[in-house]
Amino acid sequence: MKTRSDDLEILLAVVDSGGFSAAAELLDIQVARVSRAVSKVESQVGVSILNRTTRRLELTEEGRQFVETIRLGLLQIQQAEEEIITRGELPRGRLRVDAASPFVFHQLVPLIRPFKQTYPDIELELTSNEGFVDLLEKKTDLAIRIGNLTDSTLHARPLGKSLLYIVASPDYLSRRGFPNKSSDLIHHDSLGFSTPKTLNDWPLKGFTRLTPTLTSSNGETLRQLALTGNGIACLSGFMVKKDIAEGRLIPLLESEKISNSGREHINAVYYKSSTVAKRISAFIDFIQPKLAL
Repeated sequence: MKTRSDDLEILLAVVDSGGFSAAAELLDIQVARVSRAVSKVESQVGVSILNRTTRRLELTEEGRQFVETIRLGLLQIQQAEEEIITRGELPRGRLRVDAASPFVFHQLVPLIRPFKQTYPDIELELTSNEGFVDLLEKKTDLAIRIGNLTDSTLHARPLGKSLLYIVASPDYLSRRGFPNKSSDLIHHDSLGFSTPKTLNDWPLKGFTRLTPTLTSSNGETLRQLALTGNGIACLSGFMVKKDIAEGRLIPLLESEKISNSGREHINAVYYKSSTVAKRISAFIDFIQPKLAL
């Protein structure tokens, strides 16, 4: 007997959400339906896919391999269906886009309304994650990633470069003075990232990584802290160029900056076999010339 694709989709929902009840809520079906689907799949493939404990569910080794295979298989089925349905038409359907929150706030949000006017049948879903997400696990179609890429299984389209700036507010500088060289930073309050620590390697000649006075996992939080005079931060131009132009932040140590740090690169990434290729291309083609990096 063949395993039905809807039972497999329920199994994926259980794996991704971490439990039967969470999957039922996500899919808007009864928990009993979820349980039956998982049991049916396990019975038909003849192996245990999930280890059930009182606290959590874990994939068995066989289950892990099986889930990876069916996830890709279901994507290919969906791709085949959508290619037939949308042939010759404007892109339509859901497009899930993920990016770090500062990029969403400063770059994507201003472009959403004109994008929706151009592609009214694309249903956008925006998410913000400060770290790199697993596109398959999080059901994400397209991610905007800042910095060097390491995942060779993803297709990448460069969106451009955004220079880094060492910045502080006029209020902070009036109280604490200007650093004249990178070694002066040790005498100042520094704002940095709690994770990953590599983001605290500022692109300055002879710079040794500081232990920040104040940390956050969120770049927009660091921007707000800099604007309110809490210290000196190193942030991407796509989020502070307007602040610099309008005098809210002052760029520092420009003569000591090093270019091509790796953090300057911005890419759109997605799976090469994505089922939503038309929507992805439409989104990237629309936003790329309008970004203010």
